[in-house]
Amino acid sequence: MKRVLFTVVAIMAFAVASNAQGVLKFEAEKHDFGTLAEGPVANYTFKVTNTGTAPVVISRAMASCGCTTPEWSTDPILPGASSSIKVGYNTSGRPGNFKKTITVTSNAENSTVILTINGSVTPKSKTK
Repeated sequence: MKRVLFTVVAIMAFAVASNAQGVLKFEAEKHDFGTLAEGPVANYTFKVTNTGTAPVVISRAMASCGCTTPEWSTDPILPGASSSIKVGYNTSGRPGNFKKTITVTSNAENSTVILTINGSVTPKSKTK
């Protein structure tokens, strides 16, 4: 009887452990820079928390173009812990409206999250 009970408990513990998974919860998935002057790189930091029950590793953060550069840590985000993804948008030579995406890939339950940045770049005044 003890052996059967132990086996049942072990199977249930394994089932619970195998269902453990991290979940990424971003404070915001979109950021509007508003109006920016042409020239400098505009930066924004997306904050994220692991609300799940297992560690999460962000394996990739891919921008929709070369003018946008994401930076993130490859260290595991433990359950309850937070991390961030810093995104830079190079405004130089890019006057006008913009809308760019960053696709975040991880081992979380929500394995793909798309972050969005947008705004408008005012052209440099031309001096003669």
